[in-house]
Amino acid sequence: MIVEQALLEIRPGQSQAFAKAMQQARGLISRQPGFQSIEVRPDCDREDRYLLLVCWDSISAHRDGFRQSAEYPEWRDLLHQFYDPMPVVTYYGQCIFYD
Repeated sequence: MIVEQALLEIRPGQSQAFAKAMQQARGLISRQPGFQSIEVRPDCDREDRYLLLVCWDSISAHRDGFRQSAEYPEWRDLLHQFYDPMPVVTYYGQCIFYD
């Protein structure tokens, strides 16, 4: 399992609309092969920033699967309008420990 991580900087004043769009987009990603789970957490100090964590079976499930899927353009259309700047995605491997 890998974890895809991105900090999502949302255009000022768009947090509620973003949250609604993310609820819609969740169904697009959750049915992808290799998808395990998704978390979107608001920043406690900055209203317009969120942490995105998506667990995948592999990096290729995200890069070669979801990003090349028929559903990805709809995901992009729903969400990319809110980002400023566009987020950078980072992948993390197996957990060293978890308490």
